[in-house]
Amino acid sequence: MREPQWRREGEEPDYRFSLANERTFLAWIRTALGLLAGGVLLDQFATTLGPARVVKGLAVAFGLLAAALCALAYQRWRGNEIAMRHARRLPVTPAIALLASMTVAIALTTAVIVLVHR
Repeated sequence: MREPQWRREGEEPDYRFSLANERTFLAWIRTALGLLAGGVLLDQFATTLGPARVVKGLAVAFGLLAAALCALAYQRWRGNEIAMRHARRLPVTPAIALLASMTVAIALTTAVIVLVHR
């Protein structure tokens, strides 16, 4: 596998920081997998939860959020590695705000569906 250019620049960071960065990346990926599993669960098993279109929309939202989270997780991991190699501050990420706001929106939509279709 070809090593990217950015890995050949700057100083090699302390391996403990690189491993911590990798663990954080894997935590984001686990969260994305959980969201994806929730979307599949809604699509396949929530047939009586509410209007089919709304449930399908929620399932798609879970899937899209999972995909966005995977991309943002890689971007965050890479940005942190580059910053550590050049002894700079770690970059700010939009991933946390995106995950929080989208999860709140999905949770509220799900709550409304459950309350309306009791």
